[in-house]
Amino acid sequence: MPDPAILAAMGKGFNGLILKAMGGSDYRLTVTSSRAITDKYLRLGFTGGGVLTDHPVHPTQWLRLWIPDGDAIQQRGYTLVEPDAAADTFDIEFAIHDGPAARWAQSAQPGDQIEATVMGSKFQIPETRPSEYVVFGDTASLPAINSLLGAIGDTPARVWLEWQYESDKGLPVNAGPSTTVTWLERVNDGQLLRETAEQMTCAPDAFAWIACDGLTTRSITKTVKTQHALPKTSVKAQAYWR
Repeated sequence: MPDPAILAAMGKGFNGLILKAMGGSDYRLTVTSSRAITDKYLRLGFTGGGVLTDHPVHPTQWLRLWIPDGDAIQQRGYTLVEPDAAADTFDIEFAIHDGPAARWAQSAQPGDQIEATVMGSKFQIPETRPSEYVVFGDTASLPAINSLLGAIGDTPARVWLEWQYESDKGLPVNAGPSTTVTWLERVNDGQLLRETAEQMTCAPDAFAWIACDGLTTRSITKTVKTQHALPKTSVKAQAYWR
């Protein structure tokens, strides 16, 4: 008798089989709520189907959703927002644009279900407290940045966020008294973020957290490692979109 988990992975195509082979854990999430954050962002609430029972909550925690797209299915990575381990609940924020994830999110109603896979979400706060965090991101990575800011307590942080729509600047940022937040308009594929990384001063014991589009993430990562001489262990970089 074929393994039901393998059959389910086959239904997700080649990517599903690869994730299963790499140890991915599959879950069925249930929608519990839906509300607009801005005209471009929608937040859905979920029960996790055991996600947070099996995977302890940690900063910037994320999973992959399997989004229906006509006769096909697409995978997309999303950060868990305000996860509650005891209740096994969390929210996920969706950017509203012309894409399968946005279409699904806009039509989702409480009781609707969707498949998810947990794979590769392992980030932990550095054991040695850095002098500060320098954070580069945009609206796609803002949920993860908010999670990070909530976990670092009163450690100073400078955060640069890229915006595309005026309403983006109304998205909530989890900034404490030791956090400064600067919004920069997206121009020329991340030019202002890249220039800021080059022009800033950066202490040698800082920690850099970088999550922008692929090109911008690679550029800023190179800058903090070479120009600012941050060691590899003091840099966490992940392209959040391409």
